[in-house]
Amino acid sequence: MLITPRPGADRKNIRQALRGVHTEAMNLQRPYSSAFEGLLTYLEWATESARMLRSQISDRDLDQLVFTDRYRALLGSCGTLAGSDQQRLVNGLVQLEVAERIEAFEAAVAALDTRISRWSQQREHFVVADSSFYIQNEVKLADVDLHEVLNVPRWQFVRLLFPIVVVDELDDLKDASKQRARWRAAHTLGLLDGVLNGGTHGVLREGEYTVQDGETRDRVNVEIVLDPPGHVRLDRPDVEIIDRTVAIQSLAGRDVRLLTCDTSQHTRGRAAGLQVTKVATKDPGDEPNWSAPDRSGTGVRAQRRARQTEAGEPTTS
Repeated sequence: MLITPRPGADRKNIRQALRGVHTEAMNLQRPYSSAFEGLLTYLEWATESARMLRSQISDRDLDQLVFTDRYRALLGSCGTLAGSDQQRLVNGLVQLEVAERIEAFEAAVAALDTRISRWSQQREHFVVADSSFYIQNEVKLADVDLHEVLNVPRWQFVRLLFPIVVVDELDDLKDASKQRARWRAAHTLGLLDGVLNGGTHGVLREGEYTVQDGETRDRVNVEIVLDPPGHVRLDRPDVEIIDRTVAIQSLAGRDVRLLTCDTSQHTRGRAAGLQVTKVATKDPGDEPNWSAPDRSGTGVRAQRRARQTEAGEPTTS
């Protein structure tokens, strides 16, 4: 499982805490004078582990790693499990839980190490764009120059991250009423499909290798960031995108830029401590003359209503 850091938590401190708790869990696999002593030792480990991790990882991660259903059952029955008749049952339950906790922490550390390794390229500039960027930006994704948009030096790589909630939003927009939204959503997802081919990371733009400088310029990597197992999304997609971007920032160990065309999202991102680039959209033009009478539209419905008005017929919508 990939953990979700608390806002501001450092990935190195998270890894150290996970490793420490894992080591203490390994130490639980030793002989005890009684099964009840083993139970109490395990429960004390769980309490101390939660104390060490609560400022580093989310409550849901704590539930998956420490406060499992079996832990709650053992804690709730602790007062009735001291007798000799329950020795074998208690010992088996505690040993099973400890073994599973060791495996869970090993998996969490391994997933964290994999993500740290992938996100440790020092030349890379990380960016998350919300769906408004892909729909409203004047340039479609295939043609956009992210280095120019972000004002990033050409010799740096850009990693364009897609939290899966953004992919889901774009999927929904393929059925939008507005043609631009439908087309841009289909274009963006089609480009992702072509690059990733069912995977989660790939190269959106290879860039160009310059012999003079001996380096690649303008390279753009792309990655879909899946939700952690058991993750429950926030009610509003815009807020969920901010939340996932903050989590990515902690795991990446660097600033992650948010790209948006929305004023509200710009404000939310800044309030969450993110660097935000708000991309200008199409100029609405000059302000209308509000004193002039309203003109009827030029669409089919507007023309039909105009003909009905001239003929003295009741208008229909």
